[in-house]
Amino acid sequence: MKFVSCIATVVLAVAAALAGVGSSAEVKPSIVLVHGAFADGSGWSKVIPLLERAGYTVTAVQNPLSTLAEDIATTKRVIEAQKGPVVVVGHSYGGAVITGAAAGNANVKALVYVNAFAPDDGEKINAGSEKYPPPLNSALVPDTAGFLYIDRAKFHEAFCADLSAAEARVMAATQKPLSKSVFDVTVSGAAWKSIPSWYIVGTEDHAINPDYERFLARRIGAKTTEIKSSHVSFISHSAEVARLIEQAARAAGK
Repeated sequence: MKFVSCIATVVLAVAAALAGVGSSAEVKPSIVLVHGAFADGSGWSKVIPLLERAGYTVTAVQNPLSTLAEDIATTKRVIEAQKGPVVVVGHSYGGAVITGAAAGNANVKALVYVNAFAPDDGEKINAGSEKYPPPLNSALVPDTAGFLYIDRAKFHEAFCADLSAAEARVMAATQKPLSKSVFDVTVSGAAWKSIPSWYIVGTEDHAINPDYERFLARRIGAKTTEIKSSHVSFISHSAEVARLIEQAARAAGK
């Protein structure tokens, strides 16, 4: 009887261990997507279905673009609302936002920068503008309140040259302006210093200098992928971007 009891105990222990392995392997991190300037969370509409189809819970942040501090606070609330591990993705200006918002959060297991800024602690977003002039600057138009728009006549070429003219017209008409004050402040904390990072460089980017993107990717030690795309690679090459986010998510789930 003792022998049978021992065998039963071993079988139960092995079954429990296997069950534990299976359940942990099935856990997928939540994914938080952070838009950049001149856009909102709906810009991720091509990426979200691909990630959800793969079994991920996805949330797109809606930032006011009024101040960097407010955008970081808004994104931080969304990150903190997720259960379990989180992968945080930022496009363009959204890269600066996630750099600050994810800092110090132990649940954030991976960062993905998509054609994005990745400032250091205490560094302004446009710190590299002298060495790597941003092509978009000549297309920016301020309003009376100090918010920046992209000149509609220049929008297609400057922002999304690899999209159709019809898509570009809609994006130009619905663009969400960014307060120019964000370029005069610094990020407190740099999440990429302690969190594994991935980076997508858009080789045909006319909004952020591709060489600056490469510099940032090297500096943060990111796993880097180059895509022949405009500034909006997540729209023009949504499947490739989704696959990269999934790679980060799988690494985060291990």
